[in-house]
Amino acid sequence: IRPVRLTLYPFLIISQTVPLVVIAPLLAIWFGFGWVPKIIMSVIVVFFPVAVSLLEGLQSYDVEMVELMRTMKASRWQIYRMVRLPGAMPAFFAGMKISAAYCVMGAVISEWTGASLGLGIYLSRAMSSFETAALFANIALIVILSLALFGAVSFAEKKAVPWVRARRLQE
Repeated sequence: IRPVRLTLYPFLIISQTVPLVVIAPLLAIWFGFGWVPKIIMSVIVVFFPVAVSLLEGLQSYDVEMVELMRTMKASRWQIYRMVRLPGAMPAFFAGMKISAAYCVMGAVISEWTGASLGLGIYLSRAMSSFETAALFANIALIVILSLALFGAVSFAEKKAVPWVRARRLQE
């Protein structure tokens, strides 16, 4: 994990230094005004928190459990599959929850810079025509969509890592 982390972290940090409003027009120029730039923008926004949280989760594991697995002659793959990866899942889902809200923002920014349909273009039109009601309606839709994605990730977390919820209920 350490070599991957040392290699990946600089690129992750660099990817977050370029403002999204600069990336969005470039994606529209390169890929047109369809779904592709929106998806790429959402992936760019989502990738950083998910990758960082997963890498951090893989670094923080139960050392005693790994030692126990080694005494049972477990291979590196078995240790990753049975200890390190399950131990990283709570951190991974924390990154996914953060990303759930951010991915909507990435799609809206992408639509804002070059689309004919979508919440971003309607938000832009409402702002330019000073339609306060339409502006608040767009904001409400964006919030509802973000909350729905957050809820979907929370549901997936409950199904994928039930031991985390059980531990939280005990505390």
